[in-house]
Amino acid sequence: MGEKESGIQPDLVKETHHGVLASVLGSSKEAKGSIIYSYKHGFSGFAAVLSPSQAARLADVPEVVRVLRNRILNLHTTRSWDFMHLNPSVPYGLLSTTKSGQNSIIGILDTGIWPESESFRDDNMGEIPSRWKGKCIEGEKFTKSNCNRKIIGAKWYIKGYEAENGKLNKSTTIEFLSSRDATGHGTHTASTAAGSPVTNASFLNLASGIARGGASRAHLAVYKVCWATGDCSAADILAAFDDAIHDGVDVISVSLGQSPPLPAYVDDALAVGSFHAAAKGITVVCSGGNSGPFPETVINAAPWVVTVGASTIDRTFLSQIVLGNNLSLVGESLFTGKYQDKLFKIVSAEDIAASDASEDDARSCNKGSLNTSLARGNVVLCFQTRTQRMASVATDTVKSSQGVGVIFAQSLTKDTAFSFDIPCVQVDFEAGTSILSYIGTTKNPLVKFTSIRTVVGKLMAPEVAYFSSRGPSSLSPFVLKPDVVAPGVNILASWSPVLPLLITTGPVQFNIESGTSMACPHVSAIVALLKSAHPSWSPAAVKSALVTTAYTKDDYGFDMVAEGAPYKLANPFDYGGGHVDPNKAVDPGLIFDSGLPDYIDFLCLMGYNNSAVSLMSGHQTDCQNLHKSPQNLNLPSIIIPKLRKRITVARTVTNVGPAISIYKTRIEAPQGVAVSVKPEVLIFNSSITKLNFKVVFHPKLKVQGRYTFGNLFWEDGIHFVKIPLAVRIVVDDFYVDA
Repeated sequence: MGEKESGIQPDLVKETHHGVLASVLGSSKEAKGSIIYSYKHGFSGFAAVLSPSQAARLADVPEVVRVLRNRILNLHTTRSWDFMHLNPSVPYGLLSTTKSGQNSIIGILDTGIWPESESFRDDNMGEIPSRWKGKCIEGEKFTKSNCNRKIIGAKWYIKGYEAENGKLNKSTTIEFLSSRDATGHGTHTASTAAGSPVTNASFLNLASGIARGGASRAHLAVYKVCWATGDCSAADILAAFDDAIHDGVDVISVSLGQSPPLPAYVDDALAVGSFHAAAKGITVVCSGGNSGPFPETVINAAPWVVTVGASTIDRTFLSQIVLGNNLSLVGESLFTGKYQDKLFKIVSAEDIAASDASEDDARSCNKGSLNTSLARGNVVLCFQTRTQRMASVATDTVKSSQGVGVIFAQSLTKDTAFSFDIPCVQVDFEAGTSILSYIGTTKNPLVKFTSIRTVVGKLMAPEVAYFSSRGPSSLSPFVLKPDVVAPGVNILASWSPVLPLLITTGPVQFNIESGTSMACPHVSAIVALLKSAHPSWSPAAVKSALVTTAYTKDDYGFDMVAEGAPYKLANPFDYGGGHVDPNKAVDPGLIFDSGLPDYIDFLCLMGYNNSAVSLMSGHQTDCQNLHKSPQNLNLPSIIIPKLRKRITVARTVTNVGPAISIYKTRIEAPQGVAVSVKPEVLIFNSSITKLNFKVVFHPKLKVQGRYTFGNLFWEDGIHFVKIPLAVRIVVDDFYVDA
């Protein structure tokens, strides 16, 4: 029902909700029985169990902005902070200027938290900020004593989940009806963002070292909206946003989302909740999805959120494979069992296919594709195919067929799959082909595995992770997404010890996970630090600082590449502005600021009607009088999906560096496009802090082309403000006569 009017008490807002619903259902009693949530703090609205006809009648009520069908969203998982040079020992780094995020509050929307983890002790934590209004809600195996000066709030939301799925069935899965985390995902993301330092942390002796959150002295507010089934209800997510806005968080970290096709922003609970959070000055950071390397798969693409893709770090876990002919090959593995240095027979998966399996299914060791009698007791060589590209699937198939090990040949990636009961070593196609050749020329092919070794600092990094979802946005292609990338591959962080009881490793305190879910809290931590350094910065200013200071070179000075099939040079649709650089983001020089009016313009440009935009924003809006081009939204990037002729794009920059500053422009034009900037010099002083500039694009080619990329820089000798450019030349649209 849009923005909550200021000054109205929450109880009165709730009564309004009951009245609106009673007008549809016929009685106040039915209305109260139907409502499961009343959103009354950050915005106005409610969730209720309704029939389709009742929902349709409710949509016609004048005060109602939108009726959203409840949707189920999905979850997306110590070296990383050192890799980004966010180190407490660096005297002039971001951490040293912000006391590791002291007084910042990070809200985590996830699967809850395991409060006994060492990462959440409150040693050296400051007092709880006086502005904090949140609570610790008790529940199953979670009491108020589980909160401290680190975990200062904990709430859980299940009404929307159970309205959709019925009562949570705890007989088939381990779960707690409380903020306690049964899956580990929320514990992992929370400790990555704000975990206290833990010495001698490791996963089964791999990745040993100090585990710490990026904002290790920030406070945590936990909002459990996802459950052990992996489901996260839209109604529950909106309730958590409403509470987080009221409670007083500075940052909201959301490692979940909905896979394409994407709903309209006004129909997307995460977009709606984050809109109201941004309007209140709260930065919302979201994972970009794990559907890469395919284009147009990025999610959580609203311009008011920071959308994060996943990158690799300079650490991996290597295992040596030794064949019976003494040929040694190296692959990646996380298996820590006792199979080292024992000889096994190795067979090709295609040679032991089940009678009803296709060649492709058998080659990739897809589920049910192997002959158990031929697989039993052997190591199986599998190859990634277009239909099956997961080493974990191959491992499950070989294990169920009573094989004793897997070698999985695949496109190059540093995302290493877990294997708990049998070894799984991932190799590239070249190594896989060498092994296949050995099998084909040997009567009794044999193989053995060596122990796993953690290797740090000798890899080309960062790279865009294979799985990281890519742009352009399928919903709003004129908005660059993702915004940035951050470490999201093989990340060590705290874990819920209850989950690994189901597997042979026994309970673990730390786990290694990969995903944009793991990249998201890295940026959430950096945002908390930036908010500590610059409390007055808006969410748009924070995002601008991240995007314009991000880098696109690896540690060896080469252009960043993106994992895929094949590897390729990465571009803004892979990494947004680039890899996040926390120490440079604190001093960006110039920022591209935006606020509620810009987001209202955006909703109008998306084609939503006046009443929907007006009620959602709380401001009377006439979209018909809007003459702004989508390209003129004041974003720290310029995307032109259809360049047919000369076009001029406008931007406004705000100086946050030295009062007297002179910036000159430098252009790396996209191929086939002429680019000019007016003015070419920006001069700031104590009275002139904001300046406008225009960028003119003119196609030099007369043929339709794919996106081409470039950059525009504003430089003053100290700051290098990089604005990504992406242009697609379109000669004619294609029409089909009816």
